[in-house]
Amino acid sequence: MRKKQGEKFSSIKKSLEIFKKAEELIPGGTQLLSRRPRQAAYGVSPMVAERAKGGYFWDVDGNKYIDTVMAVDSVILGYCDPDVDKAVIEQIKKSTTFSLLHPIEVELAEEIIRTIPCAEMVRFGKGGGEADAVAIRIARGFTGRDKVAFCGYHGWHDWYISANLESSGNLNKYLLPNVPTKGVPKCLSGTAIPFEYNNLSSLKEVLEKNKEEVACVIMEPSKTNLPVKNYLNDVKELAHKYGALLIFDEINTGFRLALGGAQEFYDVTPDMAVFGKAMANGYPLTAVVGRRDVMEVSKDMFISSTFWDDNSTIAAGLACIRKIKREKVTDHIWKMGGRYAKGWNEIVRKLGIKAELKGFPCMTSIAFNYGNKSFVNQLNTLYCQELAKEGVFGYIGYSFNISFAHKEKEVDKVLEAAERALSVVKKAIDQGSVKGYLKAEESKPLFDKRMV
Repeated sequence: MRKKQGEKFSSIKKSLEIFKKAEELIPGGTQLLSRRPRQAAYGVSPMVAERAKGGYFWDVDGNKYIDTVMAVDSVILGYCDPDVDKAVIEQIKKSTTFSLLHPIEVELAEEIIRTIPCAEMVRFGKGGGEADAVAIRIARGFTGRDKVAFCGYHGWHDWYISANLESSGNLNKYLLPNVPTKGVPKCLSGTAIPFEYNNLSSLKEVLEKNKEEVACVIMEPSKTNLPVKNYLNDVKELAHKYGALLIFDEINTGFRLALGGAQEFYDVTPDMAVFGKAMANGYPLTAVVGRRDVMEVSKDMFISSTFWDDNSTIAAGLACIRKIKREKVTDHIWKMGGRYAKGWNEIVRKLGIKAELKGFPCMTSIAFNYGNKSFVNQLNTLYCQELAKEGVFGYIGYSFNISFAHKEKEVDKVLEAAERALSVVKKAIDQGSVKGYLKAEESKPLFDKRMV
């Protein structure tokens, strides 16, 4: 029997069985690190989904959850959106991958160029990390330089992970602690150099030490930390002063901060940008966009893949962007995000919990401010555990990736669940320990320092 929203859940037996089998067949159990169950409350949070609709999913044990993760921010309209799915089905009837170009690819390129400020030409792809790698290759080809200055998270490819060859902690702020460099060519050491967000001197130091060697500055324009006044403009000016291109990684900010992404929101136009996730409502589609003179260089480079113009996902992208525009989806996300942020902050104030939502209402993360990292991690795990019991699924550190399918009803249900969950968290805080409250396994780092 399927359980109703809000019931206390006692069993994820089938989830556990399937995931244990997955671990035997799939290294790590999942393709995406964020989907590993220990990113939530292992043993209590659901592990295996069966179906989804709108802002909800059902696990294989029959439990129904409001989803606050939404496929790691990629489902902006809601699961099984009828307009997007209809477009995909219609394209499938015509076939998806051809021996030739299909007109819908040109149609989507035109739509993107009308939408994104820096877009004068477009290359399509499938995954965000892959798209970042394409952008880096183009920047290197255009400038004739090898090194990359970066800030933020940019995927799994060698160019990025090579930052940890120089120092095992270079990616700690942006990815996960102690990400191993196993399999990354040692000759790439020193080619990817981090700089500190909101610290122009940090970037200047990188560019000065590597004069005429840096091909590009790639960064997430904003995430949970917001740029100080004129920071992004100053980054662009500094990059150009040293002959480097500026690339905005808008995989997360695209269509959420504004229709044209962070570059529209902050009125700073980069040389190139990378979009994905929300662009096709969960279908695998990314776009590398940029200035014509920069992008044209790639026509004489070997950057090519059979499935980059899979027209079913391109149809999804076209339908999704048009619906975002037609239904003013970005405005809805901001409105519902504001409702959620106001309610959540009122709850923690009322309970006397030192916690905050970081970032804009349209994309936030949770921070418990109690100094001790181990205790904070336990509180995060406990919060996820208690939300799961209330029929709300979340990851540790995530807040609420609101979609168009989340209306006031869903936002208020999440707030009701959050208040009950935070009441338990407050008891643990007052006790100075989660003992007696935490039933799930405490979340652990995915990478042990000894692996590096």
